[in-house]
Amino acid sequence: MKITIIGTGYVGLVTGVSLAALGHKVYVVGRDKSKIDKINAGNSPFYEPGLDILLKKVLSKKLLQATVDLEKSVITSKVVIIAVGTPTADNKIDLSQIIKSSEQIGSAIKKSKDYKVVAVKSTVVPTTTEKVVKPQIEKLSGKKIGKFGLCMNPEFLREGQAVEDATKPDRVVIGAYDKKSAEVFLKIYQKVKTPKLITNLRTAEMTKYASNALFATLISYSNEIARICEGIGDVDAKEIWDGVHLDKRLTPIVGRKRIRPAVNSFIFSGCGYGGSCFPKDTKALAHFAQGIGVEPQIIKNVIEVNRTQPERMVKLLKSVIKNLKNKKIAILGLSFKPETDDLRESPSIPVIKMLLKENANVIAHDPAVKEIKGLNINFAKTIKDAINNADAILLMTAWNEYKKIKPELFKKMTTKPLLIDGRRIFDKKEFTDAGVIYKGIGLS
Repeated sequence: MKITIIGTGYVGLVTGVSLAALGHKVYVVGRDKSKIDKINAGNSPFYEPGLDILLKKVLSKKLLQATVDLEKSVITSKVVIIAVGTPTADNKIDLSQIIKSSEQIGSAIKKSKDYKVVAVKSTVVPTTTEKVVKPQIEKLSGKKIGKFGLCMNPEFLREGQAVEDATKPDRVVIGAYDKKSAEVFLKIYQKVKTPKLITNLRTAEMTKYASNALFATLISYSNEIARICEGIGDVDAKEIWDGVHLDKRLTPIVGRKRIRPAVNSFIFSGCGYGGSCFPKDTKALAHFAQGIGVEPQIIKNVIEVNRTQPERMVKLLKSVIKNLKNKKIAILGLSFKPETDDLRESPSIPVIKMLLKENANVIAHDPAVKEIKGLNINFAKTIKDAINNADAILLMTAWNEYKKIKPELFKKMTTKPLLIDGRRIFDKKEFTDAGVIYKGIGLS
């Protein structure tokens, strides 16, 4: 099947490459010619493990092409997928790119006699596909729904594991305007053996928000428990979560083995969530709920706990070093999570801003991020360079290479080692026994 995907960002490109890997002919449409050329050369414009390899593979088979020609691509394709950004502005979802894409699709469909299905993959609040996308396509195409199909197919991609999630999805949710729309769109995934849920448009839209809000809630709940632990004295939230996770409803015992579901990684205390989804989607959902007369009390508190969680890192630091002026503070990890270079809403950014406000000298290291525009900090090429003679080290991202660090390195590179563990990846006893001053989220 020929498929056009509008959007060359994270969702658009990963989706395009994965569908091409299924054997479809995919056109990925963008506006930036240099970005398009880079994709056609087999280089992803962002870091995602495994994406470049799969991109080169589908390009070699001529199953994927990046282009700026939206109209030609839409006219040629049977299915058109909208995968543009939906950021938040003043806590409200910004649908400007959705509207523009819908208008462009409508204008292109007007020049085609073929039946096409338009599907929204971008995260949009309920009723958007029906009340925003459909009218724009109808207006610009001169065709009523039925002459074209309409679906909503939310993405469930985890940054750092997106290629696996896209090529081996745990479920496919399809919100369809009518039966014909669903039947045509389902053909895309006919080779994929996974549960397929067919719903109406609004249900599919809400499913995405419910999923993201759930995981964000688990994180903020875990961090609220951590704050209580910090105030009690002689309590470690990490040990508490070890005990909670042993509940067989969270880690069921199958045969003689205990299964440890990935969801438990969200029931754990840290310096806060970030990325392209959780922050904007919780804010958009809260604003949408208020617009329909529902007060989203839990979601609002989830947002507030996360907004203030990075402050805990600086608070822990200042519990040892009262005056940060001219102190060298090393930041290990800048991306919001490992295996990505995404800085969007990363907890490291507000922490760095707070440190700079205290006139500290900040040096940072990250395996994937090599610059941050607008922040006056230094970058280290190696971990050793970052922590050399540092007055304190703040661990912000749980990269695997950081997990391998031993306390002896801190002892060797610093005169009085102070470690603030924002992800609780280190063994507290091992570091304190070695003479490292160890502070961590959820540790009193």
